Amino acid sequence: MITRRQLLAGSASLGLLGALAACGSDDDSESSGTSGVASTLRLGHFPNLTHATALVGINSGLFTKALGSKTKLETQQFNAGPAAVEQIFAEGLDATYIGPNPTVNAFVKSKGEVIRVIAGSASGGVAFVVKKGITKDKLKGKRIGTPQLGNTQDVALRYWLKDQGLTATKEGGGDVKIQPQENAQILEKFTAGQLDGAWVPEPWVSRLIDAGGEVLIDERDLWPNKRFVITNLIVRTEFLEKYPQTVKSLLEGHVETNASIKADPAAAQKAISEQIGKLTGKPLKLDIITKAWPTLEFLNDPIASSLVTGAKHAEEVGLLDKVDLDGLYDLKLLNEVLKAKGETAVTQP
Repeated sequence: MITRRQLLAGSASLGLLGALAACGSDDDSESSGTSGVASTLRLGHFPNLTHATALVGINSGLFTKALGSKTKLETQQFNAGPAAVEQIFAEGLDATYIGPNPTVNAFVKSKGEVIRVIAGSASGGVAFVVKKGITKDKLKGKRIGTPQLGNTQDVALRYWLKDQGLTATKEGGGDVKIQPQENAQILEKFTAGQLDGAWVPEPWVSRLIDAGGEVLIDERDLWPNKRFVITNLIVRTEFLEKYPQTVKSLLEGHVETNASIKADPAAAQKAISEQIGKLTGKPLKLDIITKAWPTLEFLNDPIASSLVTGAKHAEEVGLLDKVDLDGLYDLKLLNEVLKAKGETAVTQP
């Protein structure tokens, strides 16, 4: 069994930078007395449009309603996946919305023990935005931002550059100087002329465009049928085994939220704007959300094939050793929820 100490000691190899700030342990999620029900569910997410399921589910109260009176919902926000994984390893989170590459890193680092993917959440909503006039053949020497070393966009950029015959080191050297940093800092530095571009998720794509950038690569164009997982929902394996009813309730809220997003996009966009405002102190302008909306798809299918491909990309750019992903997905509870709603089950990878 992989211990918490071993996980934390090795986290730097995944690009999990920064100090750990654990927010508790399993003692905070003790059984409420009903079998399989936790008294608290600690849920992570990011203030990005690619995490709309989380933002709408929290803002609308659909998650709280699904969990019921016996389980308190506590939420934490993160800038990028590796930071959320730190909290999973430190047992400071029970579940989190997260991108595919940090998902793979967490699974591999814990030798397949610590996390399981229990649902998909979003596809699309990512682009490589650059200063006007920069083309593919003018990238040498340019400074490009990503949200965090080893996160999904960071891997996507490095793999794409490699495919173009351009080098980029983890230390920020090579033909293209990749500078991982928080999305808000990327926008500030791009506006100030200190970055030439960034590979980022929405709403940062639209914000960079508003700051004078233009899309060089829409990541959807790099994937079959323009579909790839950008966000899925993971849970700590131990929490899933102890509190399956709580996890199933979370999935009921998740499925209900995705249905509400599809049924009433305008209401969902308003909820996203409000929730990002609560998290950052400034609501996201609705015109930015509506411009970005066509690039996104919200769904329960985790699109496992794209995650596997992304893992291979991470291997090829030197951010991940060859991996065995057998056992990563546990979609049993999701399919129980879908069946109860009369919806099509998702194929277990």
